[in-house]
Amino acid sequence: MTKKDNTFSTLNQINVSKYVEKKGNFNYLSWSFAVQELLKVCPNATWEVHTFRTPEGIDQPYMRTETGYFVQVTVDVDSVKRTQVHPVLDNRNSPIMKPNAFHINTSIQRCLAKAIALHGLGLYIYAGEDLPEVMATTAQFKKINSLLESDKCTLSPDEKDSALSYIEKDITSQQAEALIAKLKSKMSS
Repeated sequence: MTKKDNTFSTLNQINVSKYVEKKGNFNYLSWSFAVQELLKVCPNATWEVHTFRTPEGIDQPYMRTETGYFVQVTVDVDSVKRTQVHPVLDNRNSPIMKPNAFHINTSIQRCLAKAIALHGLGLYIYAGEDLPEVMATTAQFKKINSLLESDKCTLSPDEKDSALSYIEKDITSQQAEALIAKLKSKMSS
């Protein structure tokens, strides 16, 4: 095993769960904790925020495309460079088509944390994030309707209408389960 393989293994074994924050449906490792834990093991690690030249000759830390804005960061650990490209996203993980400096900076920091993860630190946090969300099943919709129609349901007619409007959208299985749990809590004994 080489030192480079060993560094990945060492970083990959560090449990950073105590630093993970949940925002919406996503887990994040703050860039500051990622840097802190990386530098404890690899004090000579470095990173580079890439710049992109505009047609006017101006270097900027983001790239603009037809599909959105992107940032790019490379992290060097023991002479192994790993590069991450990250879209500029809002708090719902949707592309921002006219980002400001704060949006760009936030995306650079997220990109840095992910580039560090490519070296092993906190890589497990991102497992499955590229998988499509599982949509609510017919059985879940039937359960929701059954609960709403139950004589034991204590929701007002307006609340029931609101719940029905909510499930007419494309909701995920996780959202359906949350609604089922909420409806069960609104049942009379």
